[in-house]
Amino acid sequence: MKALVDPDHALAAGLAAIRTEFQVPTGFPEDVLAAAELAARRAPTEHVDRLDLPFVTLDPATSTDLDQAFCIEASGKDLLLRYAIADVAWFVEAGDVLDAEAWRRGETLYLPDGKAGLYPPILGEHAASLLPDGPRPAIVFAVRVAPDGGVKLDGAERAIIRSRAKLAYDGVRASDLPPQMDELAQRIGEAERRRGASRVDPPEQQVEAVPGGGFALSFRPRLVSEDHNAALSLATNLAVADAMLAHRTGLFRVMPEPDTGTVTRLRATAAAMSIAWPAEMSLQTFEQALHAEKPADAAMMLAIRRAGSGASYEPYRSDTKPWHAAMGATYAHATAPLRRLADRYVVMAALAIANGRDVPDPVAAAFEKLPPVMARSGARQGQIDRAVLDLAETVMLGGDVGKTFPAIVVEADPRHARIQLRDLPVLTRIAAESLTSGDRIDVRLVAVDGAQRKIDFDLV
Repeated sequence: MKALVDPDHALAAGLAAIRTEFQVPTGFPEDVLAAAELAARRAPTEHVDRLDLPFVTLDPATSTDLDQAFCIEASGKDLLLRYAIADVAWFVEAGDVLDAEAWRRGETLYLPDGKAGLYPPILGEHAASLLPDGPRPAIVFAVRVAPDGGVKLDGAERAIIRSRAKLAYDGVRASDLPPQMDELAQRIGEAERRRGASRVDPPEQQVEAVPGGGFALSFRPRLVSEDHNAALSLATNLAVADAMLAHRTGLFRVMPEPDTGTVTRLRATAAAMSIAWPAEMSLQTFEQALHAEKPADAAMMLAIRRAGSGASYEPYRSDTKPWHAAMGATYAHATAPLRRLADRYVVMAALAIANGRDVPDPVAAAFEKLPPVMARSGARQGQIDRAVLDLAETVMLGGDVGKTFPAIVVEADPRHARIQLRDLPVLTRIAAESLTSGDRIDVRLVAVDGAQRKIDFDLV
């Protein structure tokens, strides 16, 4: 969730200022906390017993807001993924104070030093979270994964489950996971490649102290366990999206293809990082060839993520097929209702569809109202991410005023140029005339303002 982590707490003062600037909530109103206390005690009464299924969770070690648990079994040549999603709707009723507060927030906001949750901790990190300390209510999706990686929603039910283990990305062993985990992830990955998907999951950046003083920005290697876990969510979201589309309803995640100008700027960035990108190679093929464990490739993946026009939410329209260019498919968000408001409604729609019922009117009505709410909260998270990275760059470069850096021009107009430093993942603007995209230049760092999160370079 975070674009950057700060294990050495180098950004503490600046992060406090960012929280104030972007009005990151510091807690919940008293009436919302009181409602959460009552909701947390609500006993499940519409759920079947699935305590015998060997569910486990897989997340960052410190996470306590666990949206998903899973188990996998063979079913002929198919694999059957049972993906349990926190049943947030059991605790939160439409129109109550918990619901109203969630609509104000939209999603959980993440910063390197903590988060501002969508729901109070007693729900989001205890009663509704799929922790292994007791039975939990969940929506269990049965997702059938064919040998070619095709997915289909094979059923959904409200159920009581118990997670057998809270597994962590950085400590999980193969023996802790279902034996079909690797095969399922491979099937989903092969299907992505066949349909030309260009999904980019760059590793997190982190601020770390360096010997002799100062700080550096580096990339935390992305783990295989993270990619495998992402494949489970991807399979479920694709299956739910197809089911909603077939029933002519739903809320979808859409993203347009990158335009020519974006691709041109990214080619300049690749050149700055000395990454070969043949002229005849498409952006999709280029992305698939990047490896997150290589620092330059990781920086390029981050640049691609930043350059994209961004995904958005769109309700079903009879005259338009919803499409997500990066996924190469119709796509939806359903697997994180503790962290995203929209997912709660998509989950309830999929539950109704899988059981041959009409989507409840309040859910269908919410699909029309959710896009601007999610756009607003997503934009704020994006602003926070950019502010955090700007802050990290000032910390990293604070001792380098006067130093010269090689750079390349990514984009230029008559008075300014957008440049990418060639040896560091820093993208910035300078005042300069007569430059064109692709020019290799040298720039001097003339000022660093940590309070304003600004770095200033001059053309040498």
